[in-house]
Formats: sequence, C-alpha cells, structure tokens
Amino acid sequence: MSSIFPIKLPVIRALQWLTSLILAVTLAGCSVNPVTGKRELMLISEQQEFTIGAEQYEPAQQSQGGLYVADPELNFYVKSVGRKLAEVSDRPDLPYEFVVLNNSVPNAWALPSGKIALNRGLLVKLEDEAQLAAVLGHEIVHAAARHSAKRLQSNLLISATVAGLGMALDTDYKDLIVGGAALGASLAVAKYGRDHELESDHYGMQYMVKAGYDPQAAVELQKLFVKLSEGRSQSWVEGLFASHPPSPERVLANQKTAQSLPSPTFRGRQEFSEATARLRRSVPAYEAYESGLKLLEKKDYAGAMLKADQAIKIEPDEALFYSLKGDIYKARGDNRKAEESYNQAVRLNPEYFANYLKRGLLNKDSGDTNEAVADLKKANDLLPTSVAYLALGNIEEGRNNQEAALGFYENAAQGTGTIGQEAKQQYSKLDLPRNPDKYLVVEQLADKRQRSYLALHNRSALPMARVTVEVTLVNNAGWILKKESVTFGPIKAGGKSKPQLSQLATRALGSKENRLTTRIEAYRLQ
Repeated sequence: MSSIFPIKLPVIRALQWLTSLILAVTLAGCSVNPVTGKRELMLISEQQEFTIGAEQYEPAQQSQGGLYVADPELNFYVKSVGRKLAEVSDRPDLPYEFVVLNNSVPNAWALPSGKIALNRGLLVKLEDEAQLAAVLGHEIVHAAARHSAKRLQSNLLISATVAGLGMALDTDYKDLIVGGAALGASLAVAKYGRDHELESDHYGMQYMVKAGYDPQAAVELQKLFVKLSEGRSQSWVEGLFASHPPSPERVLANQKTAQSLPSPTFRGRQEFSEATARLRRSVPAYEAYESGLKLLEKKDYAGAMLKADQAIKIEPDEALFYSLKGDIYKARGDNRKAEESYNQAVRLNPEYFANYLKRGLLNKDSGDTNEAVADLKKANDLLPTSVAYLALGNIEEGRNNQEAALGFYENAAQGTGTIGQEAKQQYSKLDLPRNPDKYLVVEQLADKRQRSYLALHNRSALPMARVTVEVTLVNNAGWILKKESVTFGPIKAGGKSKPQLSQLATRALGSKENRLTTRIEAYRLQ
C-alpha cells in the first residue's frame, strides 16, 4: 500500500541521519577507539554523537518510566558515584549525566556521549557502592568507547524502515511513540554485542580501581546476573539481560581481570545502605502497585484500590500510586475522583508525560476540551505519542477545525498498532471527501487482444463497499466525445479491485486523437 500520510519533521530528520551515514561509508576512514586504542571504522562524528545523546536522552527517560523523584537525595548519590568514575575514564570530557528512572525492571543503559540511566529496580538488587560502581563503570565504557554510537550506526545501516527505527523496543509505549523520540527509546533497550560487553566489563573494572573501588564487586555482580537469569526472575531477563546478556564467560573474564588489577578495598556498604534506605523501605509499595495493576486488568476494582492505598501508605510521595487510583476511578466511571487522583500525580511528578496524558484523555472524555488540549500538548512536549495526537485530532475535528485535525492525525498515523491505524482511518475519513482522487486511483490495463481494462487502487485506510468512476473520452481539441460510468467494489483498505472492461478505455488505447480521463463520481464506505 502506498502511504498517503506525509512524513513529519522528526522522522525526516532521522531519515537524514540514515542517509548521511550510508553516504559516509564510502568516505569514512578508521578512527582510534579512545578506550582500547584500536583502529575502528566509525561513521558517526563526535559532534553527531553529542547531538544524538542530547536530543534523545529525555525521550528515552520518558519512555522508560520517567525520573524517580520520590527521593531526590538518591539521585544525587548516584550522580556522585558516576562522576567519580567518569573523571578517571578515558573520555572525562564527555558531557556525562546520570539519572535514576522510576522503573521496577532491573536495567541500566547508556546513550551516545555519556547519557546514562539506572532503574530503581536495579538499585534494590545491589549490595554496596562498589557494585553500583561496577554497573556505572560498565555503562561509562559503553559511552567512552563509543559502543552506543556504534550500536546506533549498525542498527541504522541494517534497518531501512521509516526513520531507521526497526530496533526492538520493549516498553508499554512501544506502539505509541512517534517521530524522532522513538530513536532514543529504541537505543535504551537495544542489545550490545559480545565484544562490547566484554570490553565494558574489562575497562569498567579498571575505572573502578582508579576510583578506589574493589574490582571484585564486578565479579560478584556478574555471578548475581547469571544466577538471576536462570529463570528465577523474568523481569531481569526482559530488562537488563535483554541489552546486557550475562554468561559464565563474562564471570571468568571478570575474575581474570580482577586478578590482574590492584585491589582497593573500599566497598561503601554503609554509604550505599544509607542512600538507598528509603527506596528499600518502599519496595513493598511498588510490589503492591504492580499487584494493583494486574487486579485492575481483571476489573477487580476494589482489590486494585486496596493495593493502591497500601502503596500510598508506605510511600505517599510516589505519583505512580495516585495515577493507579485515577485509572481505577476512571474505570468505575467516577471522573471527578479520577481527576483528583491525576492532579495529585501531576503535582508529585510534573515532568512525566503519562500523568498529563491520562488527565488529558479524561478531560477530553468529560467534555473539558480546553483543559484536555493543554494536558495533551504538555504530554507531547515530554514524549510525543500517537494516542495524544489522535485525541487532539478528535478535539479539533469536533471543533470543525479540519486543517488542525488533519495535522494531528498525520502525526498520530506515524505510530504503529491500533492507535496508528485508527489515526490513518480518521485522516482518510476527513480528507477523502475533499480529495477522493488522492486515495482512489484508477489504473489502465490492456490485454493481448488490445482491450483495455480499468482497476481501482484503494490507497485509503478505509474499506470501500462501492466506488463509481466517471470515464470520459476526450479528443485533442478538448471536446468530450463520450462518457461512461464504471463501478468497482468491494475493495479492502490498501487493496485493488478486479479489472473491469471499459469500451472508452479500449477506444483510447493506442489512439493519437483521443485520450481518457477519469474522475471519482461516488463512493460508499463499508
């Protein structure tokens, strides 16, 4: 099916990245890896690396749960440990940043130029600061050795899909993220190769020693990862292990590296325990929250509410728990209490897109379109999604502002899944009456007996029950010689009709005096 939906600016920019990288293949030479000293083919310049990291860091955070804001002191602590390691790395001049994300899945990742994130779900599995340093040192090497940039380079060159975003994306929002923001979300979970993982382990341990940490913590960490990957915790397999696969080989390699290094003894157990105390106390709250989500899916609203209240009693400053209450009230049909809960979620975490998105959709359903538009646009500022653009399109269409509605539907149509498909259908419904020939395209065919047939391509996202085409035979002077109507149908969305024999098309075939014109006369949707 030929797409009739314009590619928006963020996607065009990503395509430009892809084009420039492909062109660079024939021009690029080898560059020296700043960590290993090896000469390697590198197609992404340092300036591009900085730009990608800066542009994609916040969308990647949003797609993975947003910042963990309930305990700001914990974020400061993680940053301090990260900076110790960054300062002794092979690229201390990178614009490193370290954040803790509000995500229960144990994971950590690095974007180009040192943009690093660590989930709270991983922090609660660690035992001391040295193990935290092992995680952060590993991620710093990915950035310093340009592994993140090379992973991006490989995926873009391999994938020829729109915007080069064919990478796996395991988040709840994978079908909703649109435009250039999908790139950062993909990079956050894309898998590293075996060589890059071994390099990051090896040099990360060297950074640990330079910063004064016991390198044996990295060995312990890999042993823990291998043990947990043996089926005991599916969330680990889906999270950290999807992008950083553990193996006995890595344990042995880390043991060998540790034996070759000096052995500082600092573990930082007390420092780590104090810094993570609140997070560890709140683990039962997040477990209750996860249980509440499952109960809500089963429509056990009373049970889900009980879990939400349990979570809030343990950790009253967590926006996720109030967001869950809002979801429960909305499912019950109590929009007033749902809005109160979403308001509290926004107050506690005003920089997370989903809080605005949920409140915006609620206000849209309640008929408060002005408030809905404000929230939906704020949500898109933080992370553009097809569901927000679709809702904005619905609102503008209801206001009879067709041009604005079409613009929002175009953006929403870039998403995948059911929301993207619905946006394409809404776009077609709105634009089809104005431009039927843009979607319903007539093709002229001929057989060996010099008879001409007409077939109709339905390039809209809507199935057609019946389409009538006016066929006109015109001479070179512009005089209309004869008209006929040809009817096609049914035709599925993106489909093509059976060819219909046309007398006028046959007369025009091979004629130098006459030509054929067609016009969509009428159509009926299924």
